[in-house]
Amino acid sequence: MNSLDDVLPPILPSQPPAYDLARHLPSGAALGWLMKGWDDLRDNPLPSLAYGAAVFLISIGLVGGLFRLGLDYFLFPALAGFMIVAPVIATGLYEKSRRRAEGQQVDLAYMILVQARSGLQIFFIGVLLCLLLTLWFRSAVLIYALFFGVLPFPGLDHVASMLFGTATGWWMLLVGTVIGGLFAAFGFAVSVFSVPMLLNERLDAFTAMGTSIRLVWNNRRPMIAWGAIVLVILVLALIPGMIGLILAFPLLGHATWHAYIAIRQP
Repeated sequence: MNSLDDVLPPILPSQPPAYDLARHLPSGAALGWLMKGWDDLRDNPLPSLAYGAAVFLISIGLVGGLFRLGLDYFLFPALAGFMIVAPVIATGLYEKSRRRAEGQQVDLAYMILVQARSGLQIFFIGVLLCLLLTLWFRSAVLIYALFFGVLPFPGLDHVASMLFGTATGWWMLLVGTVIGGLFAAFGFAVSVFSVPMLLNERLDAFTAMGTSIRLVWNNRRPMIAWGAIVLVILVLALIPGMIGLILAFPLLGHATWHAYIAIRQP
């Protein structure tokens, strides 16, 4: 049984990671991470594709649940919030890339039953990201109320005309995109390196998150390029009814692991 120390991070880390926090990777590094992620996906692809299929089925189930509960107005914030929690969901893909690099056996069981070297610290980050996602949902509701008052959500059949056919709709899109982008950027900075870090190293969640934010800030150009690549690939994956997640999610998960490996090398 895990002790309380395994669940809650200590106030002060005993051994901070030895990173060059001031290093500056080239902007084109992001394309290299994507190619290495593709190599991981092609090598023994079935576990990765099965992982992506599970993410697809869960996503379909959640979307269907929103419609059944009459919460379809949460659909767009939920799709935007997906990027906030995606790094934690991709933990099994990081594990495959790690084991492949070490020449170890890789199958779906290892990807599902991940044994992180930091214990349950990843779970702690997952809770924080879920809280951030909940805050984003509430903010999205407040943004809608700010521009449209108590007017009921018109449904997906009429939302396009409401958003793109009125000046109020355009202003709401602008404000919502800016605020949603800030939430996504913060979630990205906090988790993009911290989750792989906690999988591969023994340290506490606060140290990992702080290190991740500093590494993202000191490598803004490649990380902006990487964020743009992630956004484009995910949007393209969502267009055909989200079925593209079966391929896109494993690709991005493996590539994110290589982004972490590149940032931690001296």
